[in-house]
Amino acid sequence: MIIVDDDPAVLRSLKFALEIEGLDVRIYGDAQSLLLDDDLPARGCLLIDYAMAGMDGFELVERLRRRNVRLPAILMTGLLSREVRERARRAGFCKVLEKPLHDGALLDGIRSALTRSQERPQ
Repeated sequence: MIIVDDDPAVLRSLKFALEIEGLDVRIYGDAQSLLLDDDLPARGCLLIDYAMAGMDGFELVERLRRRNVRLPAILMTGLLSREVRERARRAGFCKVLEKPLHDGALLDGIRSALTRSQERPQ
């Protein structure tokens, strides 16, 4: 499980909540930090903030896909609109979650993405 968000409080709280659920969690405070990591897991999922300084979630996923990183991706945003939802669909996000995140929706989305990751051939 990889989380990318430029809000340190969000990162810490999500990491804590998801580790309690038994997930192995890596956190990144910006898109560039994730792109510099050459040791990304082959299985799991991405939880990516939409509006980050420097690079938004859409550009990050596009760059990851160019590097052949095919982990299922969930977009989280406090700026949800029909346009954002449609862009997320076109970009290949499997789910869009609105901030503030609700535990049930977050865990359901992550479980669904992790199932996709397990079903995907390597």
